[in-house]
Amino acid sequence: MSRKLPNVVDLRALKGKKQLSMLRYFTIEEAAAAETAGVDIASVPPEILFDPRYREVAPSIFSMTGQTHTQCGTPLDYLRWCNDAVERGADALYCSGSMQTVEMLAREYIPVVGHVGLVPARATWTGGFRAVGKTAADALRLFDEVKAYENAGAIAIELEVVPEEVATEISKRVNILVWSMGAGAGCDAQYLFSNDILGYTEGRVPRHAKVYRDFQAEYDRLQNERIAAFQEFVADVETGAFPKGEQLVKM
Repeated sequence: MSRKLPNVVDLRALKGKKQLSMLRYFTIEEAAAAETAGVDIASVPPEILFDPRYREVAPSIFSMTGQTHTQCGTPLDYLRWCNDAVERGADALYCSGSMQTVEMLAREYIPVVGHVGLVPARATWTGGFRAVGKTAADALRLFDEVKAYENAGAIAIELEVVPEEVATEISKRVNILVWSMGAGAGCDAQYLFSNDILGYTEGRVPRHAKVYRDFQAEYDRLQNERIAAFQEFVADVETGAFPKGEQLVKM
């Protein structure tokens, strides 16, 4: 049975009732696989989400895209970009900017998703690429930040690399959707990157991720096959084995 594309009201109705699955993927092929697999939510690079083929292969995945505040420029630039993204099919927009920017977008009925905890674009303010919220004082600051997003009108926040106990208690105490990346099962969705799941991450796989397949080994095998095929072609050209009659047209 085919699924329907959920809206914000649908997702809010599921808070506290069901764990949703969420992916960050990078190709049309991965989007098609996610649709077939039944993934609920996706974070999608703009160039993939805006591709005319995207909704053909992923018609029922609630799909957000976005740019960081450092990429978008002024808050007004952010608003223009988000409005264009909605027109081109985005279901929600990621925003790493200030609460004033989030509130401005929400006032214009943009479904905004914020980011709390380890936020790569703001990591210098929380001590770098490390867990956030491991002390009671830090946990309370996280709670206050999530409440601020809720009060600003955001529909959801990504909660990244936060202790499970903290994330669970925060999620229970707010109405905003809380999407976990390395923050435990007490949130409303579990969020991973496709490159981690498929095993083609360059460098270290994050602690919170789980590798389900070894695509890198397959990519390496295919590259070796590609090189071998090209070498055979070069050798055929040099020895006169290519082209032969079947590749040629006669008078």
